[in-house]
Amino acid sequence: MPQVIRGGSPKPSPAPLLGSWKLKSFLHRTVRLPRDLCDRLDAEAAFLGCTPSDLIRQAIEQRLDGLKLLHGSKRRHLRVTEYMQVALDAIIRKDYPEMRDTLVLETDRRMKLHHGA
Repeated sequence: MPQVIRGGSPKPSPAPLLGSWKLKSFLHRTVRLPRDLCDRLDAEAAFLGCTPSDLIRQAIEQRLDGLKLLHGSKRRHLRVTEYMQVALDAIIRKDYPEMRDTLVLETDRRMKLHHGA
């Protein structure tokens, strides 16, 4: 039967060693933490039934995996934006060629106004 803590909620079972590092040998790193963060880390590790080191490894791995997704998403966003710009330019050149120079000038004006470029 699970142990009940924190206002009557059941304590989760001990966290297994998750991630790609579970069967690898470890390298030693030292990290300095502020007291409040260290206290939170110790409390959460105790609550989860794992060591603070396990929790730190999981947090670092989740962060780095999230960065991979973020970079992929950013690249997709840039590609979609470039596609839209090419498509709009083609439409403007075909259907509204007399407006193209005005639109380019307005774009430059807005870039300076909003982005300092």
